[in-house]
Amino acid sequence: MARDPVRAAARERLSRASSVQKAPERPSRTRIWLKRRRALLRPAIYGVVGLGVLGVAFLAVRAVDPAGRVRSLAESFSGVGDGLGLEVQQVILEGRRNTPTDMIRAALGVSRGDPMLEFSPEAARSRIETIAWVQHAHVERRLPGTILVRIDERRPFAIWQNNGQFVIIDREGKVVAADGLDQFGPLPLLVGTGADTSGPALYDLLRAQPEVNERVQAMVRIHERRWNLRLHTGTDVLLPEGAEAAAIQRLAELQREARLLDRPLAAIDLRLPDRLVLRPTRQAEPAEQPAQQATRARRG
Repeated sequence: MARDPVRAAARERLSRASSVQKAPERPSRTRIWLKRRRALLRPAIYGVVGLGVLGVAFLAVRAVDPAGRVRSLAESFSGVGDGLGLEVQQVILEGRRNTPTDMIRAALGVSRGDPMLEFSPEAARSRIETIAWVQHAHVERRLPGTILVRIDERRPFAIWQNNGQFVIIDREGKVVAADGLDQFGPLPLLVGTGADTSGPALYDLLRAQPEVNERVQAMVRIHERRWNLRLHTGTDVLLPEGAEAAAIQRLAELQREARLLDRPLAAIDLRLPDRLVLRPTRQAEPAEQPAQQATRARRG
């Protein structure tokens, strides 16, 4: 019985301690931020889950029937994209310098407000690469509403004159433009059939000899076999077939030693390795003096 008062006092202290309420804890900033954006996160989560379910269904149907029901599933998939507001909002274009933007826009085949999920990046890439200026293209779809287009352009290398027409070509000989030739600055001039594909090799040889290169106006392909160099002075330099490098080096040495390229010559023939043939320009006959004209008139 002596222990009863002690037990009673312990029970009373325990009841008093349990009756004391804890002070409410202040929520963290992360919890407050999540609570405020809960209304925005919930639709996004539902959208991601919905897209995942449709993706799994698409793979399953494709495995069972790749030729038939996949098309209908893709159509329903695009309809869900419309419901989620996945529309084209902007197109980002990178790498363009010379390619006309209207050609890229037409090849892309998409406008603002079109459904994102109905746009095919691979088909757009194939269409863009048919443009003459475009060497490679990369098209990417970035949800929810951005399309990225990145192109690698062909670089203008030379002006090619063939059958009276002038076009811009790259080093591979592909025609990239047929108008606005003056907007690309000074470019080498290639003339004749076959000059478009074999011209880069000759141009590299000329660049190694600046004394010759700076005096060349055009590189003329002769019968698709050999080259002539037309100088700014009007002189034609006849190069041997298959030995252009040695001939150009020899020409550079003659220029340094005797200023040969600055002389008034009609042609310089280098086709023979052991002989140099120079053809002078035809000089005009001197005009008659007034006294001679008067004498002839009296005799007549």
